[in-house]
Amino acid sequence: MVLVIGMFDKLKEAIKSFTKSIVEKELTEKELDRYLWDFELRLISSDVASSVARSIVEDVKKRLVGQKVGRLTNVKEYLFNAIRESIRSVFPDSSINLVEIAKQRRKENLEAIKTGGRWKPIVVLFLGPNGSGKTTTIAKLAWKLKKNNLMPLLVAADTFRAGAIEQLEIHAERVGVPLMKREYGVDPASVAYDAIAHASSKKRDIVLIDTAGRLGSDMDLLQEMSKIARVTKPDYKILVVDALSGNDIANQAEMFSKHVGVDGNILTKLDADVKGGAAITLAYMTKAPIVYVGVGQGYDDLVEFNPDWFIEKIFS
Repeated sequence: MVLVIGMFDKLKEAIKSFTKSIVEKELTEKELDRYLWDFELRLISSDVASSVARSIVEDVKKRLVGQKVGRLTNVKEYLFNAIRESIRSVFPDSSINLVEIAKQRRKENLEAIKTGGRWKPIVVLFLGPNGSGKTTTIAKLAWKLKKNNLMPLLVAADTFRAGAIEQLEIHAERVGVPLMKREYGVDPASVAYDAIAHASSKKRDIVLIDTAGRLGSDMDLLQEMSKIARVTKPDYKILVVDALSGNDIANQAEMFSKHVGVDGNILTKLDADVKGGAAITLAYMTKAPIVYVGVGQGYDDLVEFNPDWFIEKIFS
């Protein structure tokens, strides 16, 4: 994981300030409440959504109330451990390694066709609000898959936004991956459906479906996204959000989870996130793992997210 100076500084400061505020004593509920209230506000100012911050604070409180910190116990370390465990519990233990999953599917497909079976590519449907960097992220993932000797297919299923198809087409040419497209105005679900059939016939390993950016309040477009999911039956629905979106991430995650479903997340612009709360909010609201994070503009700047790395970074 790339280390960036200044990354998550605000979240680190929130934790540091809280642990400094409590002296060696029996941790009673009355004493904790006023410190926890300040800690909750600091979490919110670090881009942790208010509902998520409240949940974390309540969990920390349960871990601390009534605990006696002895004379030989390092109080700061004790508090750090309680907060660390609470925040770590937000992140699912499950993970999604699309490279390894695609490699395994390729082996299964090679065996299947020996006995007259049908080639079944992995299908990944990408969701996300406008401006989240979804299209560029898909290109980065295609590049990663290609470097691992896999054969992805890009699908331009955003048939409404002017320039969307051309944008993905440029990326496809740059990374050397084929693109499935139709003209603007065509039903995006039909484009995606045809692309999956094409990938099966051409023995492509994984289908990456780009879709129109959705705003959480746009119910018509969310229903359309749900239709695409029903038609394509993707193996994974991946939500792509911008780490700099602040508390909007909570609304975005909630709406996509409710109306379409989210199996995994990708957080873009993590290298520019000095607050650090976006990852916590995203994992909490979707109850799904963060698969990758974007840490730059290059095609190689998409790396696997490790919750333990994140925890160590904010507690360093």
